[in-house]
Amino acid sequence: MPYLTAAVVLVGLISVVNLMLTLALVRRLRAGEKAPTAPHAGPPVALGPGSRPAGFMTMTTADEPVSSEDLTGLVGFFSAGCDPCHALAPRFAEHARAVGRDGVLAVVGGDDAELVAALAPVARVVVEDFDGPVAMAFKNDWTPALYLIGDDQSVVAAGGRLEDLPLESRA
Repeated sequence: MPYLTAAVVLVGLISVVNLMLTLALVRRLRAGEKAPTAPHAGPPVALGPGSRPAGFMTMTTADEPVSSEDLTGLVGFFSAGCDPCHALAPRFAEHARAVGRDGVLAVVGGDDAELVAALAPVARVVVEDFDGPVAMAFKNDWTPALYLIGDDQSVVAAGGRLEDLPLESRA
């Protein structure tokens, strides 16, 4: 009998503590407080600084050949239906205009004529699926994703925003 009494008291105490924690959580949610979160670390990029994309060969929307051998400058991955991609595209295009078309490659995943039209005048544009040759070479499955490629065809920097890259003339 004393064991039963102790078990009932213990369950009662645990229930009271649980109720107090639940009420505190409800008060916090009603007050609009947000739980602390870790700082945004950017998109999960597989190729970091110093690594090189695998070899690839493809054609742009203007029927120009593009390969890993002649790849330097800014590379951006965008996708259809991606709101952050559409928000980034105008700033990416401004930077591309300042750098020059040959130093910029834009990879558009899916069928998005609006993105292609915005980027084609200022960048070499490749339209491909997420398992296309450029995406596979970069092991990229996240958009938007940006890479800065050095003269030795290795990644200098990677991120999800232009601010993540050490660009000389930010647009």
